Amino acid sequence: MGIQTSLDGVLEADRIVEAMRRADDLAFEASREPGLRTLRILTGALDSEDDIAAIAAAHAFGQIVDDEANRVLTGLLSEDRGFLREHAAWVLGARIPYLDGVGRLIGMVVEGGFGGMIAQRSLEQWAQTAPDHVAVGLEGALLGIHEPNARYRLVETLGLIRGEGPARRLIQAAADAGEHPLVRTAAIAGLGQHRGESRAAELLDDLARGEDGPLADVARLGLIDLAGGVIRTRSTGGPLTVAQLFLHADVDAALSAAGSGDNGGVATLLVRLGDALVGGRPGAHVAGPVEAPVGADPDRDAPAVARVLTMSRGTVPEAISSVADIAAHETGHLYGRIPLLTPTASSATAWPQRVAARRGIRRILRAAGQVDVLHLRMAEVGSLAASDVARELDIPVVFTVAPDPHAVIQSMDSAGSLTRSNFGAADEREHFWFRARLVQRLASNANHTVLFPRPELRRDMSTLVGIDIDSHPERHTIVPEGIDLRVVDLAVEEARAHAAGGEAGPELAELRALVETLPADRRGLPLLVSVGRFHQVKGMAAIVAAWQGSAAASRANLLLVGGNLTDPSAAEREQLDAIAAVIPVAERAERGLLLPGHRPNDTVARWMAAARTGLPGLSAAQGVYVCGSLKEEFGIALLEAMATGLLVVAPDGGGPATYVEDGVTGFLTRTWDPAALTGAIDRALVAAAAETTTDRAARSRAVVESSFTIQAMATALGGVYERVRRENSDLAWPVPQS
Repeated sequence: MGIQTSLDGVLEADRIVEAMRRADDLAFEASREPGLRTLRILTGALDSEDDIAAIAAAHAFGQIVDDEANRVLTGLLSEDRGFLREHAAWVLGARIPYLDGVGRLIGMVVEGGFGGMIAQRSLEQWAQTAPDHVAVGLEGALLGIHEPNARYRLVETLGLIRGEGPARRLIQAAADAGEHPLVRTAAIAGLGQHRGESRAAELLDDLARGEDGPLADVARLGLIDLAGGVIRTRSTGGPLTVAQLFLHADVDAALSAAGSGDNGGVATLLVRLGDALVGGRPGAHVAGPVEAPVGADPDRDAPAVARVLTMSRGTVPEAISSVADIAAHETGHLYGRIPLLTPTASSATAWPQRVAARRGIRRILRAAGQVDVLHLRMAEVGSLAASDVARELDIPVVFTVAPDPHAVIQSMDSAGSLTRSNFGAADEREHFWFRARLVQRLASNANHTVLFPRPELRRDMSTLVGIDIDSHPERHTIVPEGIDLRVVDLAVEEARAHAAGGEAGPELAELRALVETLPADRRGLPLLVSVGRFHQVKGMAAIVAAWQGSAAASRANLLLVGGNLTDPSAAEREQLDAIAAVIPVAERAERGLLLPGHRPNDTVARWMAAARTGLPGLSAAQGVYVCGSLKEEFGIALLEAMATGLLVVAPDGGGPATYVEDGVTGFLTRTWDPAALTGAIDRALVAAAAETTTDRAARSRAVVESSFTIQAMATALGGVYERVRRENSDLAWPVPQS
């Protein structure tokens, strides 16, 4: 194709996602045709105002094996444009160590953030062949850096390097009472990785016995890590042990934090799914308006799952307790806690916690003794860390592939909010390019991939993600998500009883108290409801603007359930500020807006049911559920709303378009288009108010019951897990612990 033609392809691509994919062609041509002309053309692209072309050029330089490419990439580490610094640090990690770059990478570690994580990752890779150079650079930096958070990152990075020198420096920092506790925490945690180092074990034991508080607990974790654990040879039959992960939530069996921070539908799903998997073989099957799973044979492939390990974040004491609990039980749904050692961060900002996440995941899987399958979802730091551990411990991986962030990029591109000239700033904030490549890497390395139903699944996987699911269909299975209908049915039963004059339970009484805060002229209106995280992708502020922008504002009150309102994250604060720009805080009640914050899943189910049945004297029946997400891979809350009987407004792509019957059970719309979302909400409220029978509500529920229960999902996934174990059983051998 030629280097100039490949660059033209990147520059002339109609869509940003397409340009990102064409960057691979540019990198290939750079590797095939190195030389002065290629260097000149790529240097020109680096200096252009087209951010996509500049990033593509940086990655193309990474495929040229010569000193000039090293000098260019190292020079980019000092670029004013932050996104290019990050991409250069990423690219350098895949090359042989270039000693002039060590100091600049260490400087990025000191700065922290996503770029610091990328630089730390590259230094870790370089330390495999040049450990002394990296260690000396880190120790030198520690002499001049005194800020605790920066020292934490430097000591944590030093803990990734094997050898007597790094171990000695870690011991010194861990034992130094004059060091900041955060720095000592990093050193103590790092010593847990130095097995065979007697001085490390002695110090950790002394700290665990002699210290009080957090440092003693971290030392106990270090001792657990030193002890390791035996990963037994994978079984070829019998009940399965399955591990699943969602790092960015405090996942608990009661789902008490649903909707707070990143505790969204995934957290709810993992709890319900884990319970269903260990509950015996379900009798439901996948049917209805979705494609049959590729290569699936549920009657033959549904095994018994004896144990499910759901891993999520937690405190150090919780981690110690969960390790003991998992090691002691071979059955049941168990929860493993991963302490991240630094303050809780959202999924978008948690990348610097990669090392702590990896250690925590390794600790849980070792404690389990035998793990047959690790199921990963989402392109975030937890999956990045877990994939490293799975490779180290030789645990088969199932990965749920979704076009994320590809679908978000496509939506923002279509809306005009993401362009070639502002892509770099957005990428520096959202890490689009890295996450897109992480999806490709996880999918290509997984033993099996799971796909969500989409109207144009094959096309979307090919054009957005670059996966041809027809080339090896035996490696892919389409599995819809599901909900627990028992929870919904109990909620509907309670709401109907209250609507008929019965006493309100605690959850409905709380909702009544909320609605009672509205002025008298707004009572008696139905509820327009949305449930989810307060994040730009979920579109909560967009829903408020759309509702206020039409007659819908006079037809219904708006109830948004989710978000931590007392201590909002940056993403939550952004949405709350955007909402306040439409409706000032003091005017919320007057204009019919209810923001109660996050609530447990069972409470949410009762509130949605009450939107359907009404609250006597306060809210009319026939409410509507609206999902304003820029992208929705499947939509747990949407399914729960449909099972409740609510008419829904949903995105016209992704999973919802496979189960929402447009104009019948709901209205599909371009959620990224404010006018389209406004019109869909207005049409839905009018249609709901016009209903005189329960036929449509029954039809909505029937769709969920026939195809989208958690039991059906468990059956399909159980078959996938068993096939993965069977296919890998002949390759199993004991894994040495390092």
